[in-house]
Amino acid sequence: MTVNPHLEVVHVFVAALEQLGVRHVCISPGSRSTPLTIAFARHPGFKVWTLLDERSAAYFALGLAQQTRQPVVLLCTSGTAAANYLPAVVEARFSRVPLLVFTADRPKELRAVGANQTIDQVNLYGSHVKWSLEMPTPDGTAELLPHARQMAVRLVTNALSAPQGPVHLNWPFREPLLPPQKRDVESEFIEHVLPMSVAIARKQFTELELQNLADIINRIERVLFIVGPQFDQNLAEPLLQIALKLKIPILADPLSQLRAVAQTSDLQYIIDHYDSLLRHQELVEAKFLTQWKPELVIRLGQMPVSKVLGAYLAKLRGVRQLAIDDASEWRDPIFGATDVWQTDPVLLLQALNRIVPEREESLFAANWRALNEQIADCQRKAIDAIEGQMRDQFSREQTFAMPSLLFEGRIFLELAHLLPPHTTLYVGNSMPVRDLDSFFGKINKPMFILGNRGASGIDGVVSSALGASAGHTNGPTVLVIGDISFFHDLNGLLAAKQYRIDLTVILVHNDGGGIFSFLPQATQDDVFPYFETPHGLEFQSVITMYQGVYKQISDWETFRREMTRSIAEGGLRVLELRTNRELNVLMHRKVFQTCREELLP
Repeated sequence: MTVNPHLEVVHVFVAALEQLGVRHVCISPGSRSTPLTIAFARHPGFKVWTLLDERSAAYFALGLAQQTRQPVVLLCTSGTAAANYLPAVVEARFSRVPLLVFTADRPKELRAVGANQTIDQVNLYGSHVKWSLEMPTPDGTAELLPHARQMAVRLVTNALSAPQGPVHLNWPFREPLLPPQKRDVESEFIEHVLPMSVAIARKQFTELELQNLADIINRIERVLFIVGPQFDQNLAEPLLQIALKLKIPILADPLSQLRAVAQTSDLQYIIDHYDSLLRHQELVEAKFLTQWKPELVIRLGQMPVSKVLGAYLAKLRGVRQLAIDDASEWRDPIFGATDVWQTDPVLLLQALNRIVPEREESLFAANWRALNEQIADCQRKAIDAIEGQMRDQFSREQTFAMPSLLFEGRIFLELAHLLPPHTTLYVGNSMPVRDLDSFFGKINKPMFILGNRGASGIDGVVSSALGASAGHTNGPTVLVIGDISFFHDLNGLLAAKQYRIDLTVILVHNDGGGIFSFLPQATQDDVFPYFETPHGLEFQSVITMYQGVYKQISDWETFRREMTRSIAEGGLRVLELRTNRELNVLMHRKVFQTCREELLP
């Protein structure tokens, strides 16, 4: 066995990461990454996850970092392995998730000469990482040891600084690839070195700026908070306090961490059915753009999922819109922001709470609250009634094969009541997140609701949810996902088998691409086959292959029973709900139309 003494630097680097608080390492097995793999595997401070498929591994790391809010290491060998990380790196960049991406590489002399498994990995991820650098090839130079420690600090600092995100370090290694034992490394760089720490700076505001903002809010009667997707669960308490104090409605995206909060929180100013309200253009034109038009909009987080909310905000020309963001990035695709504050939203709200006086509720706020409650009640009743009407209709017609009458939107009505406190609810893109927005109402039950809304892809969602579950220690994790997205990431299920990760998957199976049935393309019969994606796949055997439990759900009573059992028993369990695409579109439209008629008789 030939050991490369120059590779002692990897032990110094890995020990520094452990001192900085990094705890999880996701490894895609390969040869060129041997030095770092061995260093991480032999260090007792890390939980090492070995994940065979690189794309899946990267999304698993993403979900783990979303859940823990700490940087997660992602390590692979050279070549296309590194390229397969790109989709998850893109998502991490735009959803602000801290990842430490380490790619092993050939040394410089083997590049651009036709060496095997060698591509250009320098700056491989381009602008989709916050910072990218290449380490010197380890050659025994003494300065590399303190340099490695410093590099670890810079990587973690960059990943955690606002905006949080992925960083990339390319590691060239010469053969032989076996590093020395950790005990053989110079002790002054590991055991006898002072502990390391990183203090992340926060953008602050002056007392004058704070008082000016408080004065503006106090002078204006019609104020709205808009909160889009964001991960910080500490935002809820100060925001709910100031909303209650100043009687300001909060239009809360389902991924804002504001719809499912502690039992003691007062949610009366959370507006959770704005998506349904703003679908009705007559109501928007008659009310929300006239006497109920806000004078000030305060925006936090990403742009919301709701397309109709984005369209409404874009129409508020002449209305002051203040975007509060802890980073120097400009998240304003509607070009509506008139003011941008680059500061920590939690610190700002806590400070405002200390100086703003309590005030009476305005008619503006009262109307928002009343309409929100009215449409929430209407939707619940409409769903029950429409499902019943369709069941009666098909029974009367004695249809030979009764189509599925399970309404996809109802899944989230049910989950709000079925899920226990401290559940992590992971929601796929396309229709599931939109139904979450429309039908998952506010509830006094703390949950962490996650999704990949940075780049909003349908790939990697199974792996992301498994990563989130792996980092979740005090409650179940439930994934709601469509069949196309599930198909995209079937490889991800291997992690559940390998590590016995608990995950309940609610698989919404409408045989492909249900969201396109809601879009204008659906009216173009000659080209619509190029958008819909029927696949005719049966997933039960795949679930069995990964040692999961499969249940097909045909009615809501069975759904409730199997959900309760799945959460109690754990493991990988897939509850498949077969839905009918055409009927699902019709039922959505009937629910929204029924409530429109109630709101605008």
